Amino acid sequence: MPIYQAPTKDMNFVLHDLLKISEADIPGYDELDSDTTQAILEEAAKLCENVLAPLNKVGDEEGCHLENGVVRTPAGFKDAFDQVREGGWTSLDCDPEYGGQGLPYLIATAVGEMFSSANMAFNMYQGLTHGAYNAIHAHASDELKAKYLPKMVTCEWGGTMNLTEPHCGTDLGLIRTKAVPQDDGTYKITGNKIWISAGEHDMCENIIHLVLAKLPDAPEGVKGISLFIVPKFMVNDDGSLGERNAATCGGLEKKMGIHGNATCVMNYDGATGYLVGEPHKGMRAMFTMMNEARLGVGLQGYAQGAVAYQNALAFAKDRVQGRDVTGVKNPDGPADPIIVHPDVRRNLMDQKSFIEGARAFTFWGAQMLDRAHRNNDKDADGLVSLLTPVIKGFLTDKGFETTVLAQQTLGGSGFTQEWGLEQFVRDARITMIYEGTNGIQSLDLVGRKLGQDGGKHVMAFFDMVKSFCKEQGDVEGMAEFVEPLKAASKDLQAAGMYFMQHGMKNPNNALSGSYDFMHLFGHVCLGMMWAKMARASLDALAADASDKEFYETKLATGRYYMARQLPMTATHLARIQTGADTVMALDAASF
Repeated sequence: MPIYQAPTKDMNFVLHDLLKISEADIPGYDELDSDTTQAILEEAAKLCENVLAPLNKVGDEEGCHLENGVVRTPAGFKDAFDQVREGGWTSLDCDPEYGGQGLPYLIATAVGEMFSSANMAFNMYQGLTHGAYNAIHAHASDELKAKYLPKMVTCEWGGTMNLTEPHCGTDLGLIRTKAVPQDDGTYKITGNKIWISAGEHDMCENIIHLVLAKLPDAPEGVKGISLFIVPKFMVNDDGSLGERNAATCGGLEKKMGIHGNATCVMNYDGATGYLVGEPHKGMRAMFTMMNEARLGVGLQGYAQGAVAYQNALAFAKDRVQGRDVTGVKNPDGPADPIIVHPDVRRNLMDQKSFIEGARAFTFWGAQMLDRAHRNNDKDADGLVSLLTPVIKGFLTDKGFETTVLAQQTLGGSGFTQEWGLEQFVRDARITMIYEGTNGIQSLDLVGRKLGQDGGKHVMAFFDMVKSFCKEQGDVEGMAEFVEPLKAASKDLQAAGMYFMQHGMKNPNNALSGSYDFMHLFGHVCLGMMWAKMARASLDALAADASDKEFYETKLATGRYYMARQLPMTATHLARIQTGADTVMALDAASF
């Protein structure tokens, strides 16, 4: 049985040593002292370690089953969902007006990592509900918000997002689902949606579907898409549940992973729906949900890597095979633990340095979201918008790669179901695909986000890195972090300059390098996080911190990333600068 131990100590390091949240000028952050965050994280850790993690294997092996139109979730899921709900974990950062606790999004992000590591398929049920809550909260009328949000906050009612149809995925302008206005102000929704996570299940008494559809007078393409609330059960004026709506699950997908989550085919046969926001403005409303979802998926990517790494590390310390070439380390045994071998160390350090950098990057991004929303900071909003495809794309690519590295650490054992590593690999794989494939993320980054607001936000990022390097350049112990970061940032700027010089003449020169650019950008972001964590660790050691080993370990891990991972920016730049000629050389018929 795989193990999971919530990394609360490392989380508190990021929150307080790195981000210094209790000192931040963001409303609500002044209440987040270390005792408060520690109490929250420790309670979440107990739930994750003792309840959710043991169900991860159960969910994978049992999966979900469709019986007479009702999806039955794996054994133990419903009881666990009740515990999550009763503990208030679904409402952490929700609006107090609708029963939420009003905590910053950053705290929900930290808790969300633990939930995702412990049981990703399970956590998707509440995660999707939270995303639907956000879209309704931001765009629906006060009447609809009052009707639906309180029970979505508590997850008495679940939520979904319905975008994809059998004939179209990313190109949503091609959707065929129709919405016909009725005399009472409602709409009749008719169409078919696929790959709807948590579309039907037995853990909530109602499910509130957010459905993209087109009105009869809709313009062509994405400018003609509207968003509708379509409840599984109609809701009466007094809040009680009425008759079943014409929204049904037509089947369950058989998938590579996340078996514990019900991925449904949803059929809408004249179902009653309610318009969210303005007609033909559905994409704007849905992307309120999508942007948070993409940050959440980036978190899922590294969270699967984190739990896989924990199991790989435990195996490497316990498994004995071969002898250390520099001298026997286990003289009383027939061989030494495999962690003594340099190639196993390389493997583990690749995992560790990525996970800790990714956690810092994601928490920092969550803090930027809090700054954008709670301070109405347009610059923070622009910066996090720029980095959203990097968080989603880079962290899920590398998160999946990390699960594979962890699996490799176990050798043949990693390929068997008994040890659980192959489940982490399978579950992590979807993160590179859903909420917009990583190829789409890279195109969004290069084709839209770089030039947003005249390039203001990417220039602000460069200035932030430059200012940090200048401030830290003469600080003792920081040169080995600052110099590699400078070099990586120059590679990123050179890539951007290449796009400007060559992309206008031939757009394929930019688009063929977009994936490398996303990874180049991701490495710079993690390099910046490691440089900042190094400074925080040096400060703690200078202040004679009680746990010196923790901070020294943090510095050693950071040095590894700067020396062994950050130089990849030069490779990505070289690939970008080859342009589109080799990528587009073959005619389609020649493949």
